[in-house]
Amino acid sequence: MVLMVDGIALPTSDDGFLRDAGQWNRCVADELARLESIEISDAHWEILLYMRDYYRQFQHLPNARMFVAAIRKQFGEDKGNSRYLQKLFPQGPLKYACKIAGLPKPPTCL
Repeated sequence: MVLMVDGIALPTSDDGFLRDAGQWNRCVADELARLESIEISDAHWEILLYMRDYYRQFQHLPNARMFVAAIRKQFGEDKGNSRYLQKLFPQGPLKYACKIAGLPKPPTCL
């Protein structure tokens, strides 16, 4: 599959995840979010950029429990909880945060 952004074809998996995280930028994130009916706010960017840093640092993606714990450690209790993250990414916080951040599909997500 292919995602078109600014006239550039970006290869994706069948689930719409970028095949090359290096091709990601804010325009790509906006398009990925639009396809999921999400309008990216500053709160989304905070999580998306953190996830990219997490992946760059650890070279893996967390499971859902570790994801919430990592967000809590980085941003505090108000943001590091399932309710907050579910409001940002209603279809699944970990899966869709990774997808919109241009990261691979987490192995624990269906």
